[in-house]
Amino acid sequence: MTYVETSDKNNRPVPYYLAVEEVLARRRQASDCLLMWQVDPSVIFGRNQLMRNEVDIDYCRQHGISTFRRKSGGGCVYADRGNIMLSLVTRADSVATSYNRYTTMLLWALQQMGISATANGRNDILIGGRKVSGNAFYHLGHSNIVHGTLLYDTTMSHMTGALTPPKEKLRSKGVESIHQHVTLLKEHTTMSIGQVKDSIRQLLCADTYRLTAAEEAEAEAIMQEYQSRDFICGHDPAYTVERRGRIEGVGNFDISITLRNNVIKAMALSGDFFAVGDIEKGIIEPLINTPLNRESLLSRLPESLDHIVMNLRRDNLAAILLTADPTAAHDESSLQKTENQQTR
Repeated sequence: MTYVETSDKNNRPVPYYLAVEEVLARRRQASDCLLMWQVDPSVIFGRNQLMRNEVDIDYCRQHGISTFRRKSGGGCVYADRGNIMLSLVTRADSVATSYNRYTTMLLWALQQMGISATANGRNDILIGGRKVSGNAFYHLGHSNIVHGTLLYDTTMSHMTGALTPPKEKLRSKGVESIHQHVTLLKEHTTMSIGQVKDSIRQLLCADTYRLTAAEEAEAEAIMQEYQSRDFICGHDPAYTVERRGRIEGVGNFDISITLRNNVIKAMALSGDFFAVGDIEKGIIEPLINTPLNRESLLSRLPESLDHIVMNLRRDNLAAILLTADPTAAHDESSLQKTENQQTR
């Protein structure tokens, strides 16, 4: 197998390495290729996942954690500098064959380092029954790409804070939290993360290949797709959020908002307020196809909505639309804080 070096200097975002995988899959005709990489705190979710079901978006924004979508299936993962990412690009006949070969090689390498790792039969590598590596795969052109994580010293507080898997998925594994389900490689070896990477490379690779300038340029072009909002959010189906709040002097509001990629697609508004005009034409229709952020909401509505709902102002309505916290409906500082988190 050939180890692939890039000119990244170990400080590129996730999309760069996903793009390098594609370049190798399209251009390399000969031997299997192995790539190892590390990134700043990032969440990477599968091609068919609904981001808002898997990721605590507010937590990620507050802690500077980037979010990306990959082209392979499987579940959502958290990665940072304490995590080794591995990519295998191969011309093997089937994706299943490539995946089995990848896991067999990684298991063998870990065992050669004195680490008692096992596979669970699906897509995880375990130590002592706890996950240390999760993997995914897909087919591209005439090649198969298998990539995954190897948790060495990942920041567990960020992993548990950023990832929000369905509770039934955790219950099916007999655990109560992500932290109970995973383990860190550093707990099972005295080797440093650099030594682990060097050992994997020496055990699995016979030679080295460095990307050409043309291949680097091609990777730079491909990564733009991975970084686009359309790709990151484009596979998300529409979803509904509920907003409730009370505005003093106006009344209680119950609002159901259908969103796609955080853009309003439909809305239903009810409550004990006094309607004096056409809510559908005066409030709902102007907000259809509007991004759910403060600037966009305020740009589509007049400052006073008193001609539609008695005593209603757009700032108060925007506050309810932006947060489930009723107090924010009449607290401008809370509104601004919420908006900063949503647009950061």
